[in-house]
Amino acid sequence: MTAKEKVLQGETTLGLEFGSTRIKAVLTDKEGQILAEGGHSWENRYENGIWTYSMEDIETGFRACYAELAADVANRFGVPLTTIGAIGISAMMHGYMAFGADGTLLVPFRTWRNNNTGAASEKLTELFGYPIPQRWSIAHLYQAILNGEPHVSEISYISTLAGFIHWKLTGRKVVGVGEAIGMFPVDLESGTYNKKMVGQFEELIRDKAYPWKLEEILPEILYAGQEAGRLTEEGARFIDPTGTLQPGIPFCPPEGDAGTGMVATNSVAAYTGNVSAGTSVFAMIVLDKPLSKPYPEIDLVATPSGKLVAMVHSNNCTTALNAWIGLFDEYAKLLGVEQTTDELYGRLYRKSLEAAPDAGGLLAYGYYSGEHITGFETGCPLFVHPESADFTLANFMRTHLYTSIGALTIGMEILKKENVRIDRILGHGGLFKTKGVGQQMLADALAAPVSVMPTAGEGGPWGMAVLAAYMKYRAEGETLEEYLNRAVFSGVESETLDPQPEGTAGFKTFLERYRAGLGIERAAVESSLAGHE
Repeated sequence: MTAKEKVLQGETTLGLEFGSTRIKAVLTDKEGQILAEGGHSWENRYENGIWTYSMEDIETGFRACYAELAADVANRFGVPLTTIGAIGISAMMHGYMAFGADGTLLVPFRTWRNNNTGAASEKLTELFGYPIPQRWSIAHLYQAILNGEPHVSEISYISTLAGFIHWKLTGRKVVGVGEAIGMFPVDLESGTYNKKMVGQFEELIRDKAYPWKLEEILPEILYAGQEAGRLTEEGARFIDPTGTLQPGIPFCPPEGDAGTGMVATNSVAAYTGNVSAGTSVFAMIVLDKPLSKPYPEIDLVATPSGKLVAMVHSNNCTTALNAWIGLFDEYAKLLGVEQTTDELYGRLYRKSLEAAPDAGGLLAYGYYSGEHITGFETGCPLFVHPESADFTLANFMRTHLYTSIGALTIGMEILKKENVRIDRILGHGGLFKTKGVGQQMLADALAAPVSVMPTAGEGGPWGMAVLAAYMKYRAEGETLEEYLNRAVFSGVESETLDPQPEGTAGFKTFLERYRAGLGIERAAVESSLAGHE
């Protein structure tokens, strides 16, 4: 069957993902080969102390992304996109969207990037004896209760961005287990929200006398492979106002970008792990047993098939680095130098390989937002150039590459102390696009081999398309791990880089400087906040 015939007959799957800076769509065949793509750039807003995206941004951006995908199909194959074998929706993980009985969003979408739920996170972690990160939906809900926000009494449903879009398209209030466990702790044996903790939460807020019960306002939990509804007539018009796309297409459970990253790197089996590095950076390590105790730096989440995962999440990764590269691009254009974005990044990233192993004594913090691992509710990007440092372009670039994974490595130290077994780590995301640079830096930082697959650059929307394919095309009784190994990753080679002794020692020196300089970052945050009062 030709690619055109696959498109015409709907022998395809579609993954759609709302990333932090791009909404992306990938249409694949059953084997995961990409047939067409679409995208739309967007940016979060910091409004009234909240990192958010407006509902208009969400809806118009989604349609623009899909329209670009449909146009790509028409350009490549000369046919309209009328049907698809299966669809999956993904988005940046967790956060908080609260809806009233009429489906109206009660308060602006609160994204994962907000670090203003510290009191709720601390109280719930203590109450449950289980880590509740600040970005989790339940932390946002309880913080709203602590703040006395009037919208809480009007809540009919809470969801994540992925769950919301799925609801709009199918009418089903569901999320995948990997997304659900970031809303409220899940009992992975029963596949339900943890009954004991639900009871503890209800008792905690009993005096508020809200007209809802927690389990009534949370979405239903589904696992990879289950059908999660079908595209409704209203949903088809929502995604494609032209009326070309037809209803009735089946959907797999919506997942967060953590789950799609695990699928995109074939890291869903025990002892495997992946590091996703872009706007934020997180490591996902699939466990064979729980950790010995809760850690505020470690989230306990799940694969899309329900295996326990230890997650180290840092809010800040390449945003500050991207801003600096944008400045270099501006200067290059001033000189009349034309180059593609990939060429610019490649040249500057590769320059970092010429740097001193410890980055020459320079220091930076890319804290555009707060960073819970190091105890910051808000951030202020900062570059420090001590008089004794060796201020060269190579050292400058290495400093910003190092600092993009600085907080992550602090969290990963905990897993080392817990003797968590990790057989392999795969990297994916923008940090790894320039071959051999970010990959080597991470290997040196973690003192462990890091592999990159050719598919890793495809990222979340591709991983979501693969999850849709698993639901639609898997063999009877085939597990997600078995399906990925047979149908998607069979014969796919990975490139592995081992840590280099000089690089590992250099990063260790840099990390000591990073820890020691946190007071400088705190002073910068306090100073910048004072300037806005």
